[in-house]
Parts: sequence; C-alpha cells; structure tokens
Amino acid sequence: MSSLRYFYTCWNGDEMVHDYQIIYEKLYRYYGPQGWWPAKTAFEMMIGAILVQNTSWRNVEKALSNLKPFLSPAKIEKLSFDELAELIRPSGFFKMKAQRIKAFMEWLKAYEYDLSQIKMKDCNELRDELLAVKGIGSETADVILLYAFDQPVFVADAYARRIFFRLGINLPKSYDSFRLEVERALPRDLAMFNEFHALLVEHAKEHCKKAPICDGCPLASICDRRLG
Repeated sequence: MSSLRYFYTCWNGDEMVHDYQIIYEKLYRYYGPQGWWPAKTAFEMMIGAILVQNTSWRNVEKALSNLKPFLSPAKIEKLSFDELAELIRPSGFFKMKAQRIKAFMEWLKAYEYDLSQIKMKDCNELRDELLAVKGIGSETADVILLYAFDQPVFVADAYARRIFFRLGINLPKSYDSFRLEVERALPRDLAMFNEFHALLVEHAKEHCKKAPICDGCPLASICDRRLG
C-alpha cells in the first residue's frame, strides 16, 4: 500500500472515500489564504470568469483594464457588440467571448441584475440555468457559483485533476462525477471550497506543473508521482 493510500483513503461501508480535506490542509498550511477571486465586485468576477476561458489571467487583466469604465451591468448592456469585442481583444477569442458576455447579460437581466435574488435560488437549479447560457460550461458555471453566488461547490478543473492523479487517486472520467466525489467527501464549508480551488491553482503553477517540481512540494511525502 502506497503512502498516499495509507493517508488518504478510508472505507465507508462498501465505498472508498479519499480524504481530500487533508490535501486541502497541507496546501493551506504551505501557501496560506489566497484571497480569491481577484475582483473588486461580484459582477467583475463573473465577467473575468468568462474572459479567462482559454487564456492566461495576465491577458484577462488587460481586458478588464480596458473594461474598467464599463464594469457595471447597465454600462456593459449599452455597449454594442463591436465595442465590447474591441475592449476585450487582449483576452483572445474576443468575438466569441463578446457573444458569451452578451448571452450572460441576457440571463442576468432576467433577474434585474439583482445578485441577492439569484443567491436565494437552489444551487442545482442555478447551475442548470448557468449551463443553459451559451458559452457557459461546467467549470465556468462552478467558478461563478462559488465566487459570485456563495455556493460551496468544487471546481473540478484540469489543475485539480492533474494534482489528484499524481497523488495516486483514481478519478472519475467525467467532470461532474469528479466534482461530486470531492463535494461528498468534504463538509459544505464555503470558505474551504473558496480556498481549495485557489490553492490547487497555485500549487499547479508552483510545483505540480506539466513538468513537476517535486523538491519542496508540500504534498511530496504522500505523492505517488504518477506522471502518465
């Protein structure tokens, strides 16, 4: 039995449960609180979540800087498609992302841009609504649920999958199965889910890169180092 299996799995009846909380605690002790999401308002956060699709955060920051005078629902709504696309050009795929932002704004407008009203909805119902918006996929929906609408959901992105696979955890293939496995194993603690996603992103950038840097890694003592 590997060190990972010893520390990170237990049996609950016939079901094997991974102790994701210990992974979280090790990362939190090493990196500290991350203060995510990097945005001044929930609305800016949601726009950033769309802009960051298929690009780096550095490019998103440039686009958000261009958008700064318009970062309110009423002002974004008044921008023409071409005006919006030009402002977000630094984020890449700018015409496609302009379409997605416009579609998202239509959904938001149905709630009169009242985020407090949206937060009152059932999480699963709200997630289904977000996924029905053109261009909003599972990862973007979950990031918005977590950081804008205060729902304790796990963002099962590629960074999380890479890290957990290397630790030795055999993950479900689908995004939702992976997400639900982690959510079932953790308490419904908003602050924990908020930090966990940010910590996994930070760890993937600092240590668990495509070519991993194992020296000094806070998870090294319990990692199976699977690279396949």
